[in-house]
Amino acid sequence: MDRAPSSSADAAKVIDGKAVAAEVTSMIKQAVVASGLKPGLAVVLVGEDPASQVYVGAKGRKAEELGFHSVQHTLSAATSEADVLALVRALNADPAIHGILVQLPLPGHINAAAVLETIDPAKDVDGFHPINVGRLAIGEPERALISCTPAGCLLLIKRAVGRPLAGLDALVIGRSNIVGKPMAQLLLQESCTVTIAHSKSRDLAALARRADILVAAVGRPEMVRGDWVKEGAVVIDVGMNRIPAPERGAGKTRLVGDVAYTEASLRASAITPVPGGVGPMTIAMLMANTLTAACRAAGIQPPHF
Repeated sequence: MDRAPSSSADAAKVIDGKAVAAEVTSMIKQAVVASGLKPGLAVVLVGEDPASQVYVGAKGRKAEELGFHSVQHTLSAATSEADVLALVRALNADPAIHGILVQLPLPGHINAAAVLETIDPAKDVDGFHPINVGRLAIGEPERALISCTPAGCLLLIKRAVGRPLAGLDALVIGRSNIVGKPMAQLLLQESCTVTIAHSKSRDLAALARRADILVAAVGRPEMVRGDWVKEGAVVIDVGMNRIPAPERGAGKTRLVGDVAYTEASLRASAITPVPGGVGPMTIAMLMANTLTAACRAAGIQPPHF
């Protein structure tokens, strides 16, 4: 079709998220030096969830690597909601802190929505505050801080397509507030024709076969099969699922996405691997949001990524 990305008789081009993330972080580092700013990122971790500890550690190391002022607040799982809210309010008032990230999930006795909504929208580098969500929805992304994973996905899509996205058919499988909904809004901003599919959608395979851009974010291992993919489509796999891998030994596992990668790569023009695709972009865009927040606080035009 004349509107679709160009297809190839060979296997799809692998979209290297690590390489693109490295480009973004290099731009951030240069911008920090050029501006003389010291962007401040505060991460709040409540409890001892092992995955959260890994994520928080990675974010802190990346912030320090880029010359940021990096702060981590580690609280016990028994910390009260009132104490978490008090810490967030103190960080809101701290001029050295430009970005605040409260690592999810929170312990069950803490209302996550109340915590996220207490963060100053200008410091909400996760892009979860209703004001930032609303600014994106009304078509003012330049005034928002945008959720990191979909922002990274859009950058990968643009790189893969190589020309304006206007008029392309896009399917987002998944309607979460973190990925699916903001991803759809970003694609609408690019003048794509956007469909959001979910667990109640009828004939999902048929919807997928129309899509020039297919974003899978459902958390179901290899749900999207190769024959769902339109010839020449760009496929962005946000899934990160751990499944048994008995071929590696008893009790071993491996990571797969929401897309059957080997099958889909025979039809797509470009596709993200799991791991190494979308994942590295999330932290890179978190750093980009923190720099953007620092620039805005200083009255400086933020760089465009």
